[in-house]
Amino acid sequence: MDFWGFKDIIEFGAESVATVLLGYSVSLIHSATALISSMSLKRTPLFTAHQQLGGKLIEFGGWEMPVQYTSIVEEHHAVRRSAGIFDISHMGEIWFEGPKALAFLNGLLTNDLRKLTLGLGQYTHLCLETGGTIDDLYAYRVAEETYLLIINAGRIDADVAWLETRWNAFPDRAEVRMNHVSATTGAIAIQGPRVPEFIDALFPGHSLGGVTGVSASALAKNQIGRWDQDGQALWVARTGYTGEDGFEVVAPNALLEPLWLAALAAGASVGIRPCGLGARDTLRTEVCYPLYGHELDEQTSPVEAGLGFFIAWDKGDFIGRSALLKQKEEGLSKKCVAFRMTEKSAPPRPSYPVVVADAVVGTVVSGTQSPTLNAGIGMAYVPPSLTTPGTAIQIEIRGKRFAAEVVKKPFYRKA
Repeated sequence: MDFWGFKDIIEFGAESVATVLLGYSVSLIHSATALISSMSLKRTPLFTAHQQLGGKLIEFGGWEMPVQYTSIVEEHHAVRRSAGIFDISHMGEIWFEGPKALAFLNGLLTNDLRKLTLGLGQYTHLCLETGGTIDDLYAYRVAEETYLLIINAGRIDADVAWLETRWNAFPDRAEVRMNHVSATTGAIAIQGPRVPEFIDALFPGHSLGGVTGVSASALAKNQIGRWDQDGQALWVARTGYTGEDGFEVVAPNALLEPLWLAALAAGASVGIRPCGLGARDTLRTEVCYPLYGHELDEQTSPVEAGLGFFIAWDKGDFIGRSALLKQKEEGLSKKCVAFRMTEKSAPPRPSYPVVVADAVVGTVVSGTQSPTLNAGIGMAYVPPSLTTPGTAIQIEIRGKRFAAEVVKKPFYRKA
C-alpha cells in the first residue's frame, strides 16, 4: 500500500471517505483502516500533534503521515494565498565534514558544490554509473568544510548504503567524516507568501552559522542559517517545494513539536493551516517539481526528467557523468513533459497510459486536479517527438480516453 493507493481520497479532499470510495462497502473501509493501523509504520516526532489536529493519517514510504487535516483544496489555497506548515520529519539528514568533504561529494553529486558560498544550498542528484537516479536532494554548505544533505524519506537506506560504500572506498577517507542523523533529527516546512511576516518571531535575532548576521526573513533564496534554542542548534533554510516563498527548519527531534505549535500560533493572524501530503502533491505538481519514484528513479536520469540545468558538466568527473553526457549528445528515447486535460474527466493519475493515434506512447508519472487552475494536470514520459507544447495527446483514465495537450512547464508561477 502506498500514497497513490489513496489517489481518490487525495483528489476529492476526503470530505467523506464513504463518499470518495464509491462502490466500496463500509466494512471494506474499516478493514483498510485496520490494516493501516496494524502495519509497522514509523512515526515522526509530530505524530501526536497530527492526531490532536485531526489529521487523516496514511502510509507513505513506510511512515504514518497526514494526508490532510480539513481538505486538500483548502490547504492548497492556504499555501498559495497565505501560509501552511508541513511535517517533513520523515526525510533524512546526513552531515559530511572535513578537508576532503568537498572533493568526496563533488565526485558523487551532479551539481557543483564549489559554487556554494557559506550558507548556500543547491538542488542536485545522486546517480548510478548508468545515469539512473538514486535520489534527488538538497546540499547545503554550512561551514568552510561542512555540508548538510537533505534526502528523500523513501531513499534513506539506499542513499546511506551507497554513500557509505563510496566513503569506505575513498582514498582520503580519514579526511571526511560522515554522520547520518536522520533518527535524531527532523524538519518542518513553513510555506506561503505571508510567512516572512511572522518568521522572525519564531527565530529572533540574527543567524549564528551558515550565512551569518541576518534575520530569518532576510535569508535569500537557497540560503541557510543557524539559530540556537534551548542550547541546541537548529537550521533555517529558504528553499521551498511548493512554488511559493518558504522556509524549512531542521532541528533535533525534541524541538520539533514546540516549533510546530509556535509556528501555528505565530501564523494564526494570517490564516496559517497545517497541511498534509495531499496539498504537498498538488502544489508541487502545479510547479512541475519532481517527486522521487515518479519523475525520477533508478531507471530514469535527470537528463530525461528535464533537469539538466542541475548537472555541472564542466566540473570534472562524477559518478554517472559519462552515461548522462551520452544521453545529452546522442538524444533520448523519452522525455518528461507537462500536460493539461482539455476535456472534462476524472483527474489523471500515475501509471495511466498516454495515447496518440490509438497507440500507447507513454505513461503518466504525476497527475492531479489542480485547485489553482481547476483542471486536470500532470507530467508524463513520452517520445521526444511529442514534447512540443500544443501537441495533442490522450490520457486513458479508467478504460476511457480523454483529450489533453502538452504544455510548457510549469503550470503555475507565483506572482
